[in-house]
Amino acid sequence: MTGFHLAQVNIGRFIKPIDDPANADFMDALDRVNALAEGSPGFVWRLTGEGGNATDIRAFDDPQMAINMSVWESVDALAGFAYRNMDHRSVMRRRGEWFEEMKIYMALWWVPAGTLPTLEDAKAKLDLLARLGPTQEAFTFKQPFPPPGGATVKPVLEECS
Repeated sequence: MTGFHLAQVNIGRFIKPIDDPANADFMDALDRVNALAEGSPGFVWRLTGEGGNATDIRAFDDPQMAINMSVWESVDALAGFAYRNMDHRSVMRRRGEWFEEMKIYMALWWVPAGTLPTLEDAKAKLDLLARLGPTQEAFTFKQPFPPPGGATVKPVLEECS
């Protein structure tokens, strides 16, 4: 165990306005999936707005952009939830129904344990990943980097692609 936790951000641009009935299944699943995340081994924190999720947080000028951020104890803990939790996977598999395809939609990075990432941190990590590809400062499940002073981290196959 190191003195670092894994921060993650993922973004998406809704195809239709967030309150459009076409997004109802996604919106209806949020509370359930967020509760599953919070109850998962290795979960530390997640970004929430006034509605209990992050859909009302405007990190970007575009009102159809959504952001999600969380902190986990390790890459394995996050991957366990993201790829092995069937409820989460079922929502992920349908993301194309609700969100436009984006080249860079997610970034992972290490933060000192006890530190929470900011929206500015998350946006900077997405930008860094877009400009440089995976590095120690911003990476993906396919090419993860270990925490400072940590052991090598094995890639996580994106099983839901």
